[in-house]
Amino acid sequence: MIKSKITITEVKEFIKNLDKERVNVTVNLGRNKFLSYTGTLTGVYSALFTVCPDKHTFTGKTTYSYAEYLCGKVKLKKA
Repeated sequence: MIKSKITITEVKEFIKNLDKERVNVTVNLGRNKFLSYTGTLTGVYSALFTVCPDKHTFTGKTTYSYAEYLCGKVKLKKA
């Protein structure tokens, strides 16, 4: 098992600091498929966070857990 360099608490603090900010989201869907979009981080909760996409026709997942970010499945960058 690979030990992570950051903890879940550090991830929560990082995402809490991005609350109500525009972010670029990249999601690893598996099998070399990636989904990228820009949106606003609208909610930060104890177990998950939500992103509201800029495009109204977006039909993908917009709620992510902190573990998905920690494992690298979801990446966030300030837009």
